[in-house]
Amino acid sequence: MARTGSGTGAGAPSGAAARGGAGSRGAAVVKGARRPEVRLPALEPFADGELEPDGDYDGVEFRELDLTGQDGGGARFMDCAVTGCALDGTRLRGARVLDSVLTGLRGVGTDLAEATLRDVEVRDARLGGAQLYGAVLERVVVRGGKIDYLNLRQARLRDVVFEGCVLVEPDFGGARLERVEFVDCTVKSADFTAATLTDVDLRGAVELGIAGGVGRLSGAVISAAQLLDLAPVLAAELGIRVEG
Repeated sequence: MARTGSGTGAGAPSGAAARGGAGSRGAAVVKGARRPEVRLPALEPFADGELEPDGDYDGVEFRELDLTGQDGGGARFMDCAVTGCALDGTRLRGARVLDSVLTGLRGVGTDLAEATLRDVEVRDARLGGAQLYGAVLERVVVRGGKIDYLNLRQARLRDVVFEGCVLVEPDFGGARLERVEFVDCTVKSADFTAATLTDVDLRGAVELGIAGGVGRLSGAVISAAQLLDLAPVLAAELGIRVEG
């Protein structure tokens, strides 16, 4: 595993310069992620008791509910707010979450495999072992909170921002990442094995640990300080012996 230090400390690029904008002559140019602009309508409180498979929820507020073990597989959530809900073992496989805000989610083993999240804000989540393999994330911001063992294998991420959060052992194996940014976040023991990266900006990670797939970082941008920290694992990946 390689771990880098702060990407935002002294000598690190910031603001427009960090993204190759105005005033960053000579800096790497990387396309920034497009962020969602979610504007929720007036919402109706959820009053159905339990989620239903293939349910249709439009303009619904789920607040401080225990959804442990419930099955909402294939359901559609449009213009919804999910706040302070427990999602331990909740099945949402193949669900579509659109134009919604998810705040303070907590739970272990939440199943969102093959789900679609589009124009979604995820705020202050505390999740463990969340399953999003094969999922599609487009214009998604994950802000604050901590997510352990996030499974994004074979997922497709486009215009996704991880901001101010902690990701412990996230698995991006075989995933496709395009215009993905890591901003002021901690990434521990990430696995990029067989992943494909395009315009992925890792420079803003305050800590960056890579456990596998360092050879797949083509298409990513890192800082000079991160490059130095990654040198040993890059050398090992390339079979280079470093002596003296």
